[in-house]
Amino acid sequence: MSAPKRNALGRGLAALIPGAPAPGAPAPTTGIRRPSDGTRTIAVEEIHPSPGQPRTRFDDARLDELAASIKTQGIIQPLIVRTRRQEDGGGYELIAGERRWRAAQRAGLHEVPAVVRDVAPTQAFEMALVENLQREDLNPLEEAAGYQRLVEEFGYTQEQLSERVGKDRSTVANALRLLRLPESVRGLLGEGRLSMGHARALLGLEAAAAMETLARKIVAGELSVRRVEELVRRARQGGQGGNAGKALAPAAAAPRAPSTSARDLAMRLTRTLGTRVEVLEVGQERGQIAIHYHSLDQLDALLERLMHS
Repeated sequence: MSAPKRNALGRGLAALIPGAPAPGAPAPTTGIRRPSDGTRTIAVEEIHPSPGQPRTRFDDARLDELAASIKTQGIIQPLIVRTRRQEDGGGYELIAGERRWRAAQRAGLHEVPAVVRDVAPTQAFEMALVENLQREDLNPLEEAAGYQRLVEEFGYTQEQLSERVGKDRSTVANALRLLRLPESVRGLLGEGRLSMGHARALLGLEAAAAMETLARKIVAGELSVRRVEELVRRARQGGQGGNAGKALAPAAAAPRAPSTSARDLAMRLTRTLGTRVEVLEVGQERGQIAIHYHSLDQLDALLERLMHS
């Protein structure tokens, strides 16, 4: 017997907008919908971004692309907003569609199509979170921060969260674990310099300093996730007595025996520079070149030759 279908918000905008097309249905060809579907036209300046917007990064290049599309095609999918209280300044607060709202301003639009929803702040935030998740617009940390806010401010359990956003409980739990990463490591993840696989492996270390040390090694050495997992296992095994940092020390992979091509290159460099040169192969396409010198005068001569060759 098949499992009962979840009552989740993850059914998309068709669940939020009366008359919206089902997923996969052809998009309408005009920017303004029929009045009977609940859409109205609202001045751009009357709409305000939500202070709880889960998404914090907006790519300028992609906004420009969307603005160019809006200039020619109009806004195909209306924004979703809710009425703001007069004491908050009136107008409308965005629930979903901040990228479209920002791009519309770049395109020079003065009015945009929108659907006004009468929802509580909790439901508004859920809608915004789910829309971004469905569009895959959130980076992993924005997703984790959104879940955390629902837990802290609205009292959701992880099980309730998984039901509400249509995700497996393990997915939600793994996302929340990312918030244990030190701020510097979260920055590297948000910039895309670390992958989710790297981040999950780093969480196997308990000390923030060890996570930061290994994160820097990952970026500098372009280490694979498998290599990082191996280093984390090594660090955990040597972690008693404060040796976790020492266990990470061999993270720079040990050079292997030089290949024929490496030996040939070393000989040619030795003849050219007049001093011993070693070519150390670390990975398939990575390595190091070691140039030996025996006095500061010789070092100065080598530097002069290398920097002005």
